[in-house]
Amino acid sequence: MGKRKRRQKKKKKIAGLVFLYFLLFAAVGMLIVVKVFTVEKMVVTGSNHYADGTIEEWLLDDEYSWNSLYVYFKYKFEEPRELPFVDRMELSLKSPHILSVKVYEKQLFGRIYIDSIGQNAYFDKEGIVVEMSSEVIKGIPKITGMDVEKIVLNEKLPIKGKSVLKNLLSLTHMLKKYKLAPDSIKYGREGTYTLKYDSLSVMLGQAQNFNEKIERLSYIMPKLKGEKGTLHLESWTENTTDITFEKSK
Repeated sequence: MGKRKRRQKKKKKIAGLVFLYFLLFAAVGMLIVVKVFTVEKMVVTGSNHYADGTIEEWLLDDEYSWNSLYVYFKYKFEEPRELPFVDRMELSLKSPHILSVKVYEKQLFGRIYIDSIGQNAYFDKEGIVVEMSSEVIKGIPKITGMDVEKIVLNEKLPIKGKSVLKNLLSLTHMLKKYKLAPDSIKYGREGTYTLKYDSLSVMLGQAQNFNEKIERLSYIMPKLKGEKGTLHLESWTENTTDITFEKSK
């Protein structure tokens, strides 16, 4: 009977020591998490629309965000709050003090201003409206002259006219490819397209030979820097040299 009590007493002692060591390790681990994993720097890449400080403030948005390990695991299990013009963000822990954030912005190909609500409908390469905002983003052309029905976020632009949207997207793709985004693209009654660059207008005519015309335009534009007037490409084809430039007085 005495041996049994001694064994039970020994087991309790061992259990107590194990529990004590567990508390000790837990305390040390907590101390490391609290003292070592602190946010001292956030490295932001891929953000052209927002300043790095804005992204940092957006992500470090609660009382525990001083802890880098907490922030890392927080965004492993939940998406950051939606930020206009941002498609998604990827966050990684580079060191106990440094968080790295990769920003993937929405690819915008043009905007249509909706006068009734004072908003711009920004669309992507497929003509899907990905953002509605009163903000005007530099480098994204304004589309005018098109007959557009009710615009709905995350739906395709409801532009009337057979192949009109398809032709517009083809044009905006080429302009982005050659880094020739104009201030605006005007669609005329006869299906013509006019590009506006500050005090320079480019008449493309109807939706024919867009690829070749924009490629040709990429060679001409540097020569027209600072000029005022209208460049005529309506009748140009690969087999002609029918290009004229009318200077404005």
